[in-house]
Amino acid sequence: MIEVKNLYKSFGGQEVLKGIDYTFERGKTNLIIGQSGSGKSVFLKCMLGLFKPDKGTIAYDGKPYSSFSDEEQRELRKEIGMLFQGGALFDSMTVEENIMFPLKMFTKQRKSEMQSRVREVLERVNLEGTGDKMPSEISGGMQKRVAIARAIVNKPKYLFCDEPNSGLDPKTATVIDNLIQELTHENDITTVLITHDMNSVLEIGERIAFLKDGVLAWKGTKDEIFKTTDETVTDFVYSSDLFQKVRDAQQKE
Repeated sequence: MIEVKNLYKSFGGQEVLKGIDYTFERGKTNLIIGQSGSGKSVFLKCMLGLFKPDKGTIAYDGKPYSSFSDEEQRELRKEIGMLFQGGALFDSMTVEENIMFPLKMFTKQRKSEMQSRVREVLERVNLEGTGDKMPSEISGGMQKRVAIARAIVNKPKYLFCDEPNSGLDPKTATVIDNLIQELTHENDITTVLITHDMNSVLEIGERIAFLKDGVLAWKGTKDEIFKTTDETVTDFVYSSDLFQKVRDAQQKE
């Protein structure tokens, strides 16, 4: 669980986050949505410790990050998995070497142990036998699954995903969404996912935080988002053709 209380962050006198309070629950897919410039990426980077908040606290399982020692911060980084926009695989490394990278960075396992763990996560994301391939030799959807394997190889307690479906076709995006949700449930991970993809909201929006101009404008589930009368939210979600079709179908029932 990650608890955020009264979070503020400014750059050059411009307030980007304006007093956000929110709890990201363990074992659930927690989505952050909102228009470009709403503060989603800054919010994520504050939780990752890349930006220091001007005010407020971010607590990991009850302990504020600001109170962590250098060693505790390092231990926390071992418990975090990160799925970057576009996958961000190393082009010069094989699939196996990409996935093994966090193990080399954060553990002292023997190579045989690391290879065994790599095979295990490759099997979990349905990519058995691809360890010797280069990223350029596999499809975009497969690359994203490799990136997921790398993100979970250290058995993280927290998983952060930045636009995981960027550049993917709708069918492949759904596969990625479902995989992320399955792994979240299987391993009781606190998963935080930034997305613009309304398909993701419909598929895996167990908890949704909607940001607007640096403020938490709405929170709820994928079912509740259809019922809200908040115009700030409806103006955003129903700009999607997908949501419009779903709402029209619901009204006909």
